[in-house]
Amino acid sequence: MQIFGVDIGGSGIKGAPVDLDRGDLAQDRHKVLTPHPATPDGVADKVKEVIDHFGWSGPVGVTFPGVITDGTVRTAANVDKSWVGVHIEDLLRERLGADCPVTALNDADAAGVAEMSFGAGKGRTGTVILLTFGTGVGSGLFTDGRLVANTELGHLELDGHDAEKRASSKAKEDHDLSWSHWARRVQKYLAHVEMLFSPELFVIGGGVSRKSEKFLPLIEGIRAEIVPAQLQNNAGIVGAAMRAGERDGQV
Repeated sequence: MQIFGVDIGGSGIKGAPVDLDRGDLAQDRHKVLTPHPATPDGVADKVKEVIDHFGWSGPVGVTFPGVITDGTVRTAANVDKSWVGVHIEDLLRERLGADCPVTALNDADAAGVAEMSFGAGKGRTGTVILLTFGTGVGSGLFTDGRLVANTELGHLELDGHDAEKRASSKAKEDHDLSWSHWARRVQKYLAHVEMLFSPELFVIGGGVSRKSEKFLPLIEGIRAEIVPAQLQNNAGIVGAAMRAGERDGQV
């Protein structure tokens, strides 16, 4: 049972067919660079390029770095602002054709759905928060396994700025921060999120999760358990495919 998943990010767009039984990629993913500016038409062309690479025909799940309600983009933090108000599902259906019905959701929500079903959050109850550290900071909030969609906790204020401007992996790269310096910023951010939501578990995702041993041991003073995402940077692709499979009646 396979569904195609695409993860749209601020720097790259990647996708692959997903085995929904295993919760893993069925083939190696294909990645292209996100166009700049990342306009709706430009991104849609790149999504089509990723899907055409596999010759895929069938349902497609797509993540987006912003709030999506009823298929419509409401915020666009790390892509072009012209996305706001666009019905992303209709746009991509028109670009991909009738053989590829599209389901779209927030990128961190998608990663969280995958981690709660197949990864670090599997079987966990209470409050679980997945945080993706990449171009920005995305969040997926779960209570007893149920998703509270579109939380956007990366935009909480930290030191007078959006938290993602201080604690994202892009901020680490832009300011050439050491792992220990960046870990202190992440620690301060986690303490703020913990004060607001009192989670039992933080799951740390995004591309930086592949190097979790370099910074997670440096984080102190957080009561919640902190673990790296098991699906790492493939979680968004898997979660998008899962959501599309649900709509298609295959999950």
